[in-house]
Amino acid sequence: MINKFSVAAATLALTLPAIAVAKEQINIGVCVSWPGYAMHEIARQKGLADDYDINMVIFDDPLGGHAALAAGQLDVYECTGDYTPLAIARGSGVVNVAFTNPSYGVDHVILAPDVDVSDMKGQRIGAPQAYIGQLLMGVWLDSKGVSLEQVEWVNLLADEAVGPMLSGDLAAAYLYEPWITKVMENLPGSSSAVNTADPEMLKTGIFMDVVYMNGDFVAERRDAAKAMLKARFDALGWWHENTAEGNEILSEFLKWPLADVESVIGTNGKFLNGGIYMYDFNESAQVCGVMEGEPPFDIGNGAMKDVVASINDWWVRLGLMTETHDPEAGVDCSLMSDLMASGYSQSFAARE
Repeated sequence: MINKFSVAAATLALTLPAIAVAKEQINIGVCVSWPGYAMHEIARQKGLADDYDINMVIFDDPLGGHAALAAGQLDVYECTGDYTPLAIARGSGVVNVAFTNPSYGVDHVILAPDVDVSDMKGQRIGAPQAYIGQLLMGVWLDSKGVSLEQVEWVNLLADEAVGPMLSGDLAAAYLYEPWITKVMENLPGSSSAVNTADPEMLKTGIFMDVVYMNGDFVAERRDAAKAMLKARFDALGWWHENTAEGNEILSEFLKWPLADVESVIGTNGKFLNGGIYMYDFNESAQVCGVMEGEPPFDIGNGAMKDVVASINDWWVRLGLMTETHDPEAGVDCSLMSDLMASGYSQSFAARE
């Protein structure tokens, strides 16, 4: 006997429109408006992670973004790698899952006119505390035999240091474009003492952008975490093949002039001298130590944990931290290892 209720239910199912199943939302933070941090926006627009609803948030407040990541308000966060030891010390559970690109000359120490490193004792220098600029200034001073206690540190972001440099209030400052040009064009005699394209700076691995993830996100939503890491490198590969369009997407998302995007990330789909160098997946996996081969710039295979330990040492020397920690607690290369085990591979050079 045919059940009339079954017939009615079947008829109803055929006549009602299908109800869309909501996609799993992934909240991704960009710590400052910066082209290297925004590849997930290309993934979102080009459907490279179509099973997920990617929600992009630009913070322009690195520490605020880290707090949101630790609280679980963000799942993924792209920023500089210098925060990793601080995340370990605070027990936030945040992990660094991939190195994405070293600074390739975009970061500079600029000297005021007639200032030499031998004159630095007792001088005021501008650098943002707990950020890549303080590290670059510290590493440079140390390499020149200047004690870190012999200078007066002034906590200034690059844009905030322009005025004091022009007014003669600083002997040196950490700057990047467009602030380098603003200072050097308006302060005759100013000079660049060092930048992150220096081979000795590159091989430290300190001046690196990374992908952070919330530890609970990795543990409890592992498929999504792997998908987001893959989407980031898929987007990078898409940008490599479609650089002009990719740069336009980044320009619109960041609200930057296209020329400014190109001045950081270049037009050859790989790097820009004076900007940044984009690791492909295989290079990043080599730094993680999950793939054979030597990554660029003599950083060494498996150097990721050593870099974190080195940054920790520098934060202690600079007075930001009081002790060192096991870098293992803040590094997780297992997602990259899983992707590689699944057959994922990506290697490309600059296009001509």
